Parts: sequence; structure tokens; C-alpha cells
Amino acid sequence: MTHARILKVVPTLMCGGTETQFMTLSRRLDPARFDLEFACLRRWGPFVQELAERRIPLSEYKVATFRSVQALAQQARLVRHIARRRIKIVHAYNFYGNVFAVPPARLAAPVVIASIRDCAPYLTAMQKRVQRYACQFADCVLVNATAVKDWLIGEGYDASKIVVIRNGVDLAGFDSPADADRIRCELGLERQTPLVAVVSRLTRLKGLENLLEAAAMLKPQYPDVRFLVVGETSPMEVPYLDELKQLAVRLGVGDRVIFTGRRSDVPALLSSVNVSVMPSLNEALSNVLLESMAAGAPTVATRVGGTPEALVDERTGLLVAPGDSRAIADAVGRLLDNPSLAHRLGQAARDLIKDRFSVDRMVDSTQDLYTELLARKQRTPLPRTA
Repeated sequence: MTHARILKVVPTLMCGGTETQFMTLSRRLDPARFDLEFACLRRWGPFVQELAERRIPLSEYKVATFRSVQALAQQARLVRHIARRRIKIVHAYNFYGNVFAVPPARLAAPVVIASIRDCAPYLTAMQKRVQRYACQFADCVLVNATAVKDWLIGEGYDASKIVVIRNGVDLAGFDSPADADRIRCELGLERQTPLVAVVSRLTRLKGLENLLEAAAMLKPQYPDVRFLVVGETSPMEVPYLDELKQLAVRLGVGDRVIFTGRRSDVPALLSSVNVSVMPSLNEALSNVLLESMAAGAPTVATRVGGTPEALVDERTGLLVAPGDSRAIADAVGRLLDNPSLAHRLGQAARDLIKDRFSVDRMVDSTQDLYTELLARKQRTPLPRTA
């Protein structure tokens, strides 16, 4: 196969689950088969710097609203870019990337892929219809969990176009021994302090309020436990962090909850905690869930989306109902009280990640999909460039 140039169209380059996956994929694509470019709707996030350092082209298409002449002009600009750069594959991500890029890309690119990575409870009914319409122009709708595929079929998507490739974890980052003392020392804590952590972008629907309520419930019985909230808000959601801090104070756990901000040592941190919690109200297949399991961290997660596809209750972790703060508190307390159970679940989780959720499997499956779709198109007439 000759070189194929790929354009990834993404809303931003913030540090979230989708961003982590497409950046992981970008680092591992076979350079003998693929050349890579990026386009974004907002040049936001720490991955902008990484792309610059790796000399991967990044173009920005600022769109304030899709209902504007500006949006049409930017879409026309995208079509010209695809044609000029002879891009073979356009791979768009999430609502804004799909709606902006998929229909115009159909005019110029042989292969167009849409990615939908959750069940989108934050979208309005109109937005869901608009995305479904846009995705009709894609050759494939790539999802990361069977739960998302089932939801899309129920929404009226063509089942034959939907492909499931689950997220992958780079296990090499989790092979170093845990440095629990260093983590606690950096946080100003005693060496034996029990830690319960949630790693998440700080946005609504992540169930962070439920974690804080669970912390308040656990306070009387476990006064030494500290709760870590690891992550940052997007530029548009900065006030939400203040809301969470104020809630912690009102619940009487302001001195027990540590908001660490974004950390670059998440694998080491997860390997050092006593319990990892994923309290989300909505997920497809969470990267942090898989990373917690890869780290061997005893994990409590809500039964949402594709989570049960990885975390099997009582075998590789503990599942609880979404939005149930008491259930979260009870599950965390159970793991704190029973170290042998916690160890068994953590080890079983790590073994499962090795078998089914490796990053190599994710990359190979995605590259094979790219190759298959291109080969299929090369047997049929290509679209005429607008």
C-alpha cells in the first residue's frame, strides 16, 4: 500500500478521553503507511504544543455557530485543503468535528470516518438529528463500545456502517513500581495515608458531586482517608471547579478533598492509591477506567455505557448505580476494609487489560480499518473534488 495522508478533525486539543485516544493513535500510526495532519475548531489544549514539537501540521477552522455564513466559508476552506493536500482519509471526532467536517469532506476525500464516543446526553434532540444527518455522509461510524453502537442503532443509524474498536491502554506506562511514598510526600500527606482518587476532566456529568457526598459519608468511619480529584476544567467551565470546592466545604470535607489539577504522572498515581473511583453519570468506555485497571488499582465505577464491558462486578472491580452516593461510599468502604479483596480485584483487572484492551490492539485495528476502507474505495469511482 502506498502512503495515505490522514486528516484528523477534532473540536479542541484539551486533555480528555477522546483526545487521549486520538493522540495515542497519532503517536503509533505506521509512518511507512500513513502521513498525518490535524484540524481543529479551537486551538486549545496542551496537545497543541505536542503537535508542534512533532511537526504535525495543524490548521484551525474557527466556527462560532454552524448556522452562519462563516461556517459555510470554513467548510469550503476545508474542502479546498483536502483537495490541495491530496488527503485520502478524513477522520472526524465527536459532535462538532462530525457536523463540521463529514459532509464537506465527502466532496473531496475518498474515505470519510465519523467517531462517536459516548451516548451524548448533553446534546439536544435537534443536535442529535443534525449529527445523524451528517454521519450519513460517512463511510464508517467508529465507536469505542458496544453500548454506543446499540444506542446509535436505536437512534436510526445504519448498523452496517458502525464499527466498534475499544479504547487501548499503553501498558508500558504502568510497568514501573508504584512510588506511593513520593505521591503522598508531594501532597503533604503521611506515608500511610489511605488515598481514594478520581481522575477526570472536571465537567458536569462526571458525577463528581456524588464522590464528594460519598466522602462526607465516609468521614466518620475513615477520618484518615484523603480524596484526590485529579484533572482540570476546560476554558469554558472554569467556574465549575469553584463550585466543587465550595460543595466540599459545605459537606464538611474541604480539608479531606485535594484538588490536584492536571498531573502528568497519572499511571504512577493510580498505582499508588487504595481505591480509584469513576462516578460518571455517562460514559462510553472511559480511558481512566481502563488506566485504573491497568494500574491494578481496586476500582469502583458506575454502571453506565460500556463500563460493564470492561469492569465485571465482583471480578475486576465493583459496579454501582450512577448517581448513588451511598452506593459509592459503601463500595469504597468495603475495599478499604478488605485489602485482600482489593488486591484480588486489582490484579484481575490488570490481567483483563493485558488480554483485551492493549493499545497495540487498538492501533492495529484502526490501521486495518483505514486500509480496508481505502481498498474498498479504490475499487469504485472516487468523489469529484468540489
